[in-house]
Amino acid sequence: MTTFARPAALVLLAGLVAACSPGSGSGGGPVAAGGKADKTPLTVEQLSAKVGCKPRMQVNAAEIRTGYCRTPDGAFFVTTFRTKVGKDRWMDSVPTDDPHLVGRLWAVLSSRQVLGRLKERLGGDLHTTDHRTKMMRVVG
Repeated sequence: MTTFARPAALVLLAGLVAACSPGSGSGGGPVAAGGKADKTPLTVEQLSAKVGCKPRMQVNAAEIRTGYCRTPDGAFFVTTFRTKVGKDRWMDSVPTDDPHLVGRLWAVLSSRQVLGRLKERLGGDLHTTDHRTKMMRVVG
């Protein structure tokens, strides 16, 4: 059985950091490069529903939200971010040996096997090594 103590601690730490850090100052939703508002990002609940789960919320802050799910596919954490900066900060704090599935303003943290099954329904990029290095491996 895989334990999720380290990912759970990371999720809680990221929520505390986001809750205690100043906002982006934009006041609105995400903005695309051309200055137009992007479509509304998916919520933790919407992402979880896509894989047949009702999440147990772990972090519910303005900048970051995280829910825990357990399905026949396995156990995982679904995290959504209000801004790309918030997502980038979170990704910089993820341990390099923890695989994660990453979308536009969301990420899912679990084992490689579980993420492979979830990717079929959620899409996104599967990161299996440190995203900050040129040797990052993204599984398509």
